[in-house]
Amino acid sequence: MKFDRKKLTNQQLLSFYKNLLLPRLIEEKMLILLRQGKISKWFSGMGQEAISVGSALAMEEDEYILPMHRNLGIFTTREIPLHRLFAQFQGKASGFTQGRDRSFHFGSKAHHLVGMISHLGPQLGIADGIALAHKLRKNKKSTLVFSGDGGASEGDFHEALNVASVWQLPVIFVVENNCWGLSTPSNQQFNFESFTQKGPGYGIKTKQVDGNNLLEVYHAISEASKSIKRKNEPFLIECMTFRMRGHEEASGTKYYPDGLQDQWSKKDPVDNYENFLLKEKVLTKKLKSEIEGEIKIAIENGLKLANEESLISVSTEKEFNDLFSPFEQKVIAPKSDKKVDKRFVDAISDGLRQSMEKYPEMVLMGQDIGKYGGVFKITEGFVEQFGEERVRNTPLCESAILGSALGLSIQGIKSMVEMQFADFVTCGFNQIINNLAKIHWRWGQNADVVVRMPTGAGVAAGPFHSQSNEAWFFHTPGLKIVYPSNPYDAKGLLHAAIEDPNPYLFFEHKALYRALSEEIPEDYYTVEIGKAKLVKEGSDLSVITYGMGVHWAKEITTELGIDADILDLRTLLPWDKEAVAETVMKTNKVIVLHEDCLTGGIGAELAAWISEHHFQNLDAPVMREASLDTPVPFAPDLEQNFLPKERFKTKLKTLLEY
Repeated sequence: MKFDRKKLTNQQLLSFYKNLLLPRLIEEKMLILLRQGKISKWFSGMGQEAISVGSALAMEEDEYILPMHRNLGIFTTREIPLHRLFAQFQGKASGFTQGRDRSFHFGSKAHHLVGMISHLGPQLGIADGIALAHKLRKNKKSTLVFSGDGGASEGDFHEALNVASVWQLPVIFVVENNCWGLSTPSNQQFNFESFTQKGPGYGIKTKQVDGNNLLEVYHAISEASKSIKRKNEPFLIECMTFRMRGHEEASGTKYYPDGLQDQWSKKDPVDNYENFLLKEKVLTKKLKSEIEGEIKIAIENGLKLANEESLISVSTEKEFNDLFSPFEQKVIAPKSDKKVDKRFVDAISDGLRQSMEKYPEMVLMGQDIGKYGGVFKITEGFVEQFGEERVRNTPLCESAILGSALGLSIQGIKSMVEMQFADFVTCGFNQIINNLAKIHWRWGQNADVVVRMPTGAGVAAGPFHSQSNEAWFFHTPGLKIVYPSNPYDAKGLLHAAIEDPNPYLFFEHKALYRALSEEIPEDYYTVEIGKAKLVKEGSDLSVITYGMGVHWAKEITTELGIDADILDLRTLLPWDKEAVAETVMKTNKVIVLHEDCLTGGIGAELAAWISEHHFQNLDAPVMREASLDTPVPFAPDLEQNFLPKERFKTKLKTLLEY
């Protein structure tokens, strides 16, 4: 192995050695602790340390790095306190996730690190967003994100590289090619010789380096970073290496061919760099022993502090409180009494425009939302007012764009992502469920992202443009969900969602866009999140609903001459338990109505809660009505049969007569 020091001083070479040796010695200690049962799992990076250390040394301290399982050297080179690192591994309170996640599933804003999740690909899209923030601010910084060769088989890899290339983002993608995805060899993962063949297909500069050569990795990352600072552009660097131990210790290495580990042990990054320094007389055996002793003492001191820390004190209240970034909404009234007649679609557009004016860095992203104005024309004229940098047409890649939105949030920039149709959110499901929803609870990073979801049937658009999918997310802690039924609430709730630095799904019924209008304030205003609205008062029974259901309930109770309370939930997470309880105690008969399918719908949760907490106030069973438990059909007659309107009439009469 040849080492090219270039202009590096002896002092720098020695410092590099200390950084390289530290994660190796920590690993050796962790393997002992694992056998003793003092930690529960370990993902070894032994044999791959040069990639982590070389990369971290090449990046500036305030540039973000997004590491993976085998990147202990990133964390140690960024000088994370060892006692906190060990507390993290032990599930102690001073660990970065406070016992909520394990191993390297954590980030630290102070150290400019963004923690991974077990789903390997989403990190890449987040890096795009962090890099986009750098580009928008023109601050000449780069971002570095890791992927393994196995993880690069995921669609997120393609999406992130494509977005980075199209938008010319200052991000370095590092592929740690250790030739195995757990037990699966490379020839069963992909059918190409090298990842250097991938880059040109995306229009990305690419380079392959010896990942076991510390200086080669360092120089490659340094050069890529300097290039990025001269001209915004992405870079792909493939680091060839080998994983000496199992994917994690329990999996072992029996699947490796005989002799392969012996062959790679000759390329050990620590031994080879150490021998180079000894040959260059930068290191002596005595100095080596002293350095090793100092590091071992630091490790033992860190372990002592972590071991002395008591087990976590369990607090259910804290678990709930940490779901969201702290935010206390202050409802804003319009400055004047001036009102204008606005359709639902125009109210949404107004809400976005006024929020863009209020937050000068806020970014909108979505397919065709630029000069075309989106398929529903909600952002028409926005490019002319705010520019293409802030109103961004995206490639067709929901996961990378949602990840980019989270990356912007990490940089303190608000964003809105438009799903062209709510149905398409499936392609970004992982980012919402596992990143946006969990990141604050895991390690305190908020996700300041609003995802707009044009939803609903009644427009003969078939099963892939008409789904009501709010219940998919209703089950996910860490998200907030709003679903307005009228222009006034649409504008006020959208403003409120954007103000809140937490992740929102904002559902808008497509059939209401141009079918419903009312006079609403011209000025900026907000509507209280989590507060339902009694849109009609009565005494016969209560209809609890939201979205299109509000209009069905008003129409049908009027048609049947039923004197009903109609409660519009408006916010689904959190939902207004007080308002629900109040209407139940008032009428003593309740039906929950929604457009989503019946089984597992939000109505089931409301009905269960009412039955459990207000059984004594009921004069009849809590009833539900919803769409059929089938996909949404295309033909108008089939679609009307699918929707609950006619069945709702029958159910209302049954409830009234009970």
